[in-house]
Amino acid sequence: MGQPQQPDQAEAEEAGAGEPDAGHSPVEAAGGGAGKPPLRVGMVGYSFMGAAHSQGWRTAGHVFDLPLSPVLSAVCGRDGQAVRAMADRHGWAATETDWRNLIARDDIDLVDICTPGDSHADIALAALAAGKHVLCEKPLANTVEEAEAMAGAAEGAYKRGQLAMVGFNYRRVPATALARRMVAEGRLGALRHVRVTYLQDWLVDPEFPLTWRLRKESAGSGALGDLGAHIVDLAQYLAGEPVTGVSALMETFVRERPLPAGAAGGLAFAGGTAGRGAVTVDDTALFTGRFASGAVASFEATRFATGRKNALRIELNGERGSLAFDLERLNELSYHDHTEPAAHAGFRRILVTEPDHPYLDAWWPPGHGLGYEHTFVHQARDLVHAVAAGTRPEPSFADGLQVQRVLAAVEESAAKNSVYTPTDTPTAV
Repeated sequence: MGQPQQPDQAEAEEAGAGEPDAGHSPVEAAGGGAGKPPLRVGMVGYSFMGAAHSQGWRTAGHVFDLPLSPVLSAVCGRDGQAVRAMADRHGWAATETDWRNLIARDDIDLVDICTPGDSHADIALAALAAGKHVLCEKPLANTVEEAEAMAGAAEGAYKRGQLAMVGFNYRRVPATALARRMVAEGRLGALRHVRVTYLQDWLVDPEFPLTWRLRKESAGSGALGDLGAHIVDLAQYLAGEPVTGVSALMETFVRERPLPAGAAGGLAFAGGTAGRGAVTVDDTALFTGRFASGAVASFEATRFATGRKNALRIELNGERGSLAFDLERLNELSYHDHTEPAAHAGFRRILVTEPDHPYLDAWWPPGHGLGYEHTFVHQARDLVHAVAAGTRPEPSFADGLQVQRVLAAVEESAAKNSVYTPTDTPTAV
């Protein structure tokens, strides 16, 4: 694969691809579950997603009765001082400044990849080749070709007892997990429509600087990969079937932005600017799609929806009923049972806080809601159970590849004036 262009400082810190500067610390690794075998985790990248994943690993063993005890062995980032501060804050025992050194450590069983997309394939392939389990943030890769290589390597590694999972955390909201259960139970009957939107507004200001998330060589795509990957996966997960074709529009509203003079994260910025550069990714993606069963779908992903901060909403309509979920009310589902008499039928609110709802037997009494961070705790919980049992985790790298194929079809369709484009997808997810 081609070499990426020179990354900005935040991207470089995330990727941790510099000279070795191991900062082994006397700080004790975080981990619960005395007497249980350890699952020793090494994480590459330490900004937004690194903090979220750290919270998940640190907390899972203290909430759930896990068969293995997660241990935060080492975290990697290029800036030695910054990664040391992060390690101290989140409980990592040691630091590295080159991901290759982290993979080579003999106190790492699982490599957690929280870097920009341009480094996912290299790190994951190296980690699997070294005999490690892998968790990789979404989207799995920047291209279908990279994702295919990763999925192939993961399949080979599974035969050797290694597991690989992609981090689509919105599957781990108790309400979406309950929605999946209800669809699988046939509560909606045959699926007819899926409509899903993911709206943010953090790029509305045309003077927001050109961070790595706005450069194709680093991020792969813009709103499409950042937000669209989430909603494609969530739609396929809830429907239980793949998207087989799309018709798409994409647009970049602000085509040139200030270049950051110093470190700049993907979602935030503090510091000056120096010159201007071209935005090489989309600001919004709007597409329709078709599922394998013939059900139809609409998708919208944008970072230009003024006033919307992290607004993800999905609705599924079937012959027997409908389900709707709104991330801004993430402890709730809206459900309509169309088999009830019309005189008293209608959408009703399900408060997803009961102990027999997914994940909630380990948390608080009914009515006490959870939040965004808990999705990463549940993600860690599920992966630990999979590692202990030797079972394939979900979503797998094959699932990540399927999402990548849909994203590629969206880009191809948009480039061809919205022509309907098959995803070359197998008939099952």
